[in-house]
Amino acid sequence: MVHDTAMSQYIPPTLMHYVTGTWTEAAGAVAGTIAKAMADPGAPGATAVVNIPVLVPSNSVALKGAYLKSIEIDYEIFTAACTSVTPVVNKVTRGADGAVAVVSAPAVTQDLAAAVAAATQDQHKLTVTVTTPFWIDNDDYYLLQLSIVCGAAVTVDLLGAVANFTLRV
Repeated sequence: MVHDTAMSQYIPPTLMHYVTGTWTEAAGAVAGTIAKAMADPGAPGATAVVNIPVLVPSNSVALKGAYLKSIEIDYEIFTAACTSVTPVVNKVTRGADGAVAVVSAPAVTQDLAAAVAAATQDQHKLTVTVTTPFWIDNDDYYLLQLSIVCGAAVTVDLLGAVANFTLRV
């Protein structure tokens, strides 16, 4: 039996889903890195929305697979500060054939204040902690939705994310 409490899974920016804003693939600000870049979202106050799939093992047996604890998002804000950066974790329970999926939002906290530290012009590692960690069932999947409320002429680079979990098999 494996019971590893220190597992992590990198999620590259190329696997993220960019709902709003105009994003392009780019080299990161540091040589050897990749990013998705959004330059000037348009009108001040525009909200860019990104869905980050949380790619960790699930299991049909109770208390096995991944026990999700936190997700870290690496991003950079250039040229001007944002108004806020806010994450929401969405649990998507798969529907049976002919039925729709059901979405709920487990409680989370973020370590950087949404309208202050998370939104400054700087490099950031935003840690989103699941308030009550849980085992991921094979009938569920998770998306972290990141909402970035932009000021005028803001440039944002998303570098990736890391899911932190316990693995039990």
